[in-house]
Amino acid sequence: MSASTTPPEASYTAMDRDVEAIGAHCEFAYCHQLDFLPFRCDSCRHTYCLDHRSETAHKCPRAGEWAKNRRRNSVGRSSLANNHAAGQGKPNHSNATQCAETACKTFVNTSQNLGVHCPQCNRTYCLKHRFREDHDCKNLTPLGARPLEVAMQSNKEKLRIGFGRLKTWGKERQEALTPKPSPSSKAAQMAALNALKRTARGDDKLPPEKRVYLHVEAEAASTTAKLPKADLFFSAEWAVGRMLDDAAKRLQVANVNNRVETEEQRLRVYHVEGGRLLEFSEKIGACLGNGNTVVLLRGVGPKEDTK
Repeated sequence: MSASTTPPEASYTAMDRDVEAIGAHCEFAYCHQLDFLPFRCDSCRHTYCLDHRSETAHKCPRAGEWAKNRRRNSVGRSSLANNHAAGQGKPNHSNATQCAETACKTFVNTSQNLGVHCPQCNRTYCLKHRFREDHDCKNLTPLGARPLEVAMQSNKEKLRIGFGRLKTWGKERQEALTPKPSPSSKAAQMAALNALKRTARGDDKLPPEKRVYLHVEAEAASTTAKLPKADLFFSAEWAVGRMLDDAAKRLQVANVNNRVETEEQRLRVYHVEGGRLLEFSEKIGACLGNGNTVVLLRGVGPKEDTK
């Protein structure tokens, strides 16, 4: 039986590629020497041989660029290291503030932490506490907002002042419109009504027997109107709210009743002869008569609760 023989291990490495594929040629003009261990310039990014490896030797067009990059990178690293070493100390930034979460010590509005503003509570938080659930937003009073009690008291005070002004103003108007006793007062009233019917404007499609003729005014202290007063007629079957819309349009008074919730900007109808504010749902034929005077007022509010 013949023993198998193992070929002796080779004492050299076989090169299966071209010799020129191992190194690189020097890129300096007129040199182009093949160097098996070429040098790469960090400034111009070209390859050179041993003799031309320095920036001076190969006349580098971007000499010193590598030193500038190194210095710039080292400054950035040192700044980060200083901020990290400072721990929770306040960074040197003019707009830096601490996270609004009381238990958090992170500073925001810095180059590392930009901060997130919460529009609900009007505070700025770090990324960890940016969500409403993370900083208990629902239990916080928004910064810059007035407490609800103060706002409610303010609205009540405005209504009280507005209604007080309404009572004083209405009393004066009633006294001015009270007819003076005279033998011909009834005939004078009839003549005034006929004159009102001749000059009054309104929807011409309304039947004459259903028309209610009124003197309509816009009180200057609370309402700015291009036409301060006019003689108008409306249907007796209309509600006061519809009459208000039509009268405001004809007097060119801004009517935003459908877009506001507070009484400060809401228009209302005041019946001078009756001495009261009319409800929007009342029928004209039930609460007004021919020749009556109504005034458009703003910000007077509903009648005060006397309870």
